[in-house]
Amino acid sequence: MATSRSLLTESQRQALRERGGEQVRFDEPLSRHTTLKIGGPADAWIAPSSIESLQSVISYCHAQGLPLLTIGGGSNLLVLDGGVRGVVLSTRALREIERVGETGIRVHSGVSTGKLLSCATSWHLGGIEFLGGVPGSVGGGMVMNAGTYLGEFKDVTTRVRSLRLSDAASVLRDNPECGFVYRGSSLPSDEIVVESWLELVPRSQEEIKATVASLRARRKEREPKGASNAGSVFKNPEGDFAGRLIESVGFKGTREGQAECSPAHANWFVNHGGARAADMLKLIDLARARVQEAHGIELTLEWKCIGEK
Repeated sequence: MATSRSLLTESQRQALRERGGEQVRFDEPLSRHTTLKIGGPADAWIAPSSIESLQSVISYCHAQGLPLLTIGGGSNLLVLDGGVRGVVLSTRALREIERVGETGIRVHSGVSTGKLLSCATSWHLGGIEFLGGVPGSVGGGMVMNAGTYLGEFKDVTTRVRSLRLSDAASVLRDNPECGFVYRGSSLPSDEIVVESWLELVPRSQEEIKATVASLRARRKEREPKGASNAGSVFKNPEGDFAGRLIESVGFKGTREGQAECSPAHANWFVNHGGARAADMLKLIDLARARVQEAHGIELTLEWKCIGEK
C-alpha cells in the first residue's frame, strides 16, 4: 500500500515496476543513496539499466503528471528530512564506457569517477588525473563541473547528451553550450545527463599514477576520516578559501546533534551517524553568518539540497 505521504497510486507503482525493471524501490530512504547518509524517503527511487528504459519511465511520469528529480552518485548532495514526493531517477545503472579513436572516451553518466580514471589509465590516456580526488559519478560531475586544482570536467569534455524530463527527448550539447563555470554549469535542471564524450591526451601509466598518488596523498592529509561526508560544503570565494574563512571564526568542531564541522578541514561537514538534514542546515546557516559578520563575505553553497523539510 502507498504511504500517507506518497503521491503514487497502486496502479502507478505497478506501471513504474514494469518500466523501471529490477531497480525500482518505493518509499526508499535516500540516505541509502547519498555519501552523506542523510535524507528522508522518496515515493519512488528508480535506476533504469538502459537509456531506453529511462526514456520510458520519463515519458510515463510526464503523462501522469508525476514530479521527477534526478541524482547521480549522491555526493555533493543534501536530501532534506521530509524526503522527496514523486519519482527520483538515478543514473547509477548506466555504466557503459568505451574508447573512441586514439584519445577519446564515451562514458555513461552512472560510471563512477574512479572507474573512468581507471579505464583512462589502462588506455594510457591522461587529462583526468584530477578525478583521483573526486567522488561520485560522471553525470553528477558534469552538472557540477567537478574537479580539483589539477583540472575539471570542462577541460576534457567535448559533448554531453541529456534527456528532457518533460518529454524524454535527447539533447546533445557541445562544450561551450554546457556553460561550464567553477563548480557548476548551465546544464538545465529539468534534464538528466546520460552520456558524455571526453578528449584526452596520450600519457604513460607511470606518469598518471604518480600524479594521482600525489593528489590523493594531499587530500588524505586534510580530509576527515571515519565519518560520512558530501565533499566541500561551500564554494571558494574569489581569491580566498572557504575552509580558511570558516576556520578563522573558530568554527571547527562546532556540532549540531551528530553533524559536525570537521576538525580536520573546516569546509567539510560530517555525519557521525544519525545526523539529520536539519542539523546540517543549522551548521550551514551558522557558518555563513559568522563568516559574513567577520569578513563581509557571503559563502555560496556547493552542495545541492533537494526534498522537503
